[in-house]
Amino acid sequence: MPARARRSSADSPLARIRLRTLTGAAILIAPVIALTGCFAPTPDDGDFGDGDFADDGCTSVVVATSSEKVNMLDALADAFKESPQHEQLDECATVRPVNVSSGDATRFLTAGGDWPDDDTRRWPTMWSPASTVWTDRVAAAASSSLVGEPESFTHTPVVFGVPETMAKALGYPGTAIGIGDFERLCQDPHGWASVGKPLWGSFKISKTNPNTSTTGLSAILMQSYEASGKAADLSAADVAAAAEFSRVFEECVIHYGDTTGKVLARLYDETQNGAGGSGYVSAVALEETSLLNYNQGNPDSHTVQPGETLTPPKEKLVAVYPSGGSMWSDNPITVLGADWVTPAQAEAGAAFAAFLLTDAAQRILPEYGFRPLDASVPLGDLFTAEYGVDPAGPAVTLPKPAVDVVSAAIDQWTQIRKPSSVLEVIDISGSMDDPIGDGRSKLDGAIAGAQATLGHFRSTDEVGVWAFTTGVESAAGENLVVLRDVEPLASDRESVESSLDDLKFATREGTPLYDAVAAAYDEMLARAEPGRINAIVVLSDGQDTDSSISLDSLIAKIGKSAREGGDDAPVRIFPIAYGEGADTGALQRIAEATGGQWFDASDAAKIDLVFASVINNF
Repeated sequence: MPARARRSSADSPLARIRLRTLTGAAILIAPVIALTGCFAPTPDDGDFGDGDFADDGCTSVVVATSSEKVNMLDALADAFKESPQHEQLDECATVRPVNVSSGDATRFLTAGGDWPDDDTRRWPTMWSPASTVWTDRVAAAASSSLVGEPESFTHTPVVFGVPETMAKALGYPGTAIGIGDFERLCQDPHGWASVGKPLWGSFKISKTNPNTSTTGLSAILMQSYEASGKAADLSAADVAAAAEFSRVFEECVIHYGDTTGKVLARLYDETQNGAGGSGYVSAVALEETSLLNYNQGNPDSHTVQPGETLTPPKEKLVAVYPSGGSMWSDNPITVLGADWVTPAQAEAGAAFAAFLLTDAAQRILPEYGFRPLDASVPLGDLFTAEYGVDPAGPAVTLPKPAVDVVSAAIDQWTQIRKPSSVLEVIDISGSMDDPIGDGRSKLDGAIAGAQATLGHFRSTDEVGVWAFTTGVESAAGENLVVLRDVEPLASDRESVESSLDDLKFATREGTPLYDAVAAAYDEMLARAEPGRINAIVVLSDGQDTDSSISLDSLIAKIGKSAREGGDDAPVRIFPIAYGEGADTGALQRIAEATGGQWFDASDAAKIDLVFASVINNF
């Protein structure tokens, strides 16, 4: 990706805007040293939103941002139109936020080439990841000129959200709770029974993947801080010494979500349906702002539509600010130095960035669960115990480590994360021959997506691949083809890719979806082991047409283990609803019955990105 030459700070559009508009009313803010700022949830991989990008006669300024900030940036964009910063522009500007997770944007920007969206109207002028960790990584891996001059405009601490009843069992709110306390619960074979709650089973943690999510990245750094006993100056040697502590902590992880929002949506649904949520997760690593959204009834931090009514959960999450300290998400914003950014867009983007530091903008932030940089701005009614937060927390702020320390932590996580055993089950029925609009058939896209995910697995992870349609048979049963048994991937990536290519020539007839899921579940349940992520990924593009088992009977079968408290080695199912004809209702029920989550690939051309999003759970 070609980048513009780096401008001097005095010549940048942001500097020019400040010189003429930031007068005595401007806020002077000291540099934020905390790691403030994945993925919202980051959003689904490749989900760039479907906002209104019609030409309104103004300069369009697209902001690629983590999803939890979309509502807030919409409000800030409206306020910007009435600001002195906007009035100083030669022509009007319209700011349009779109959902792109921090980790995904980092990957896109460091990869070079064009922004991966067919609609150039959605290519970003500005970037607002959750943390300057991501802008630092792009600057180090690509070029500093590409990320411009990032500057924080708001921040939110990384906390652990715990169902209030569970938090009270740990001494909340009177007792300080640390990551070390969670680690001891993970290590204790009695789990919740060790604190007098045997009915709650094992202690379960939900974290997001640190390669795509800020909270996931912050969590592994906070673990290293805890193990080292430090509150500053974390080194790569400290990270290495924390390996065993972090490995034990990772054993409690149910699976690595690609976004916090999807985990919270699952917890919310269980809570609203009377399950209380305790069977699913005990603690969720998340940003304080996501916890506030959850407790208001917006678990996935989606863009709230006019007239939409939010229903708070039956049991709120409370924020545990770890006694050893919290990282912060510092939410920078910057004008990109990409070659597709026009001078008019750069000028308008710099004006918007300047506006975000004004008193008028800072007073909007708390309404959306974000803390202003100016401590004199009132936090308002959200930042109270009623919504599960403590405005005085966290007591200890953990500073952002150097780039090499962050890289060491990510590399370590790749080695110590919970091992996975995954069976991919692919629909090869006749409808998979349908085109997806980019010169490929649905089957071509599914094959490419499955092949691309192999690089996400370690050689010790177990990977199997089945396909299903009518008129075929294998050792797995009728209507099933075994391309690869579930076994360690080792050095077999090329042979697995070749086997997937063979699907192009396979018989393609009916869709025995439910039978295929039932057989795959039996296979994985028989081989499931504690201390491992046991999962099934199911890709289907249509309605079930040929199964002997009904959907209700399938749900009763696969949900039995969860209902009976068998959570030592659960098998979770992650369906992909592929194309517009997929039975999303059935696939969602299948996911929910096992504590998994379903993924929307209704835009079949983006199947590669959706596949990557699914695999980020492991």
